[in-house]
Amino acid sequence: MAPLLLALAAFTTGLYAGFLVCFLIGIMPGLKPLPDDQFAAAMRSFNEKVPGPAFLVLFLGVIAFPVAALVIPVDGRTSAEAGLVAGALACAVLSHLVTVSGNIPLNSALAASEGGDDIAARRAFESRWNTLHRIRTVLSTGSFALLVAAAV
Repeated sequence: MAPLLLALAAFTTGLYAGFLVCFLIGIMPGLKPLPDDQFAAAMRSFNEKVPGPAFLVLFLGVIAFPVAALVIPVDGRTSAEAGLVAGALACAVLSHLVTVSGNIPLNSALAASEGGDDIAARRAFESRWNTLHRIRTVLSTGSFALLVAAAV
């Protein structure tokens, strides 16, 4: 059971990190040249659609599967392997803290600004959101790398 949980931890974390990387290297640079009203409308749409069931499975899985992989005893697991999984879990938790305390409030503020000044809304949103997104992307990618190292 524990090897399956470690595989699920690596799988969900890899998908989640890949999703964040896509936003970092593709979506946000693609939105950058848009006029303020189009940028704000696009981000509002993403922020409405992203937290659906598939995303929530990944978002919760990157915490739940590493926890389960640590809790289930494994014959022959070294302290180094357990340390890698614990490090991956720590990175995932920090990434989620960035998301919950930073990105989500910015998303909410952008949603609340609909019908108002899109120039000001974008100015208050884009740079801070991108900075926080880079942080959570690095943390999530690190979590994935640690889980892969633990699995091999």
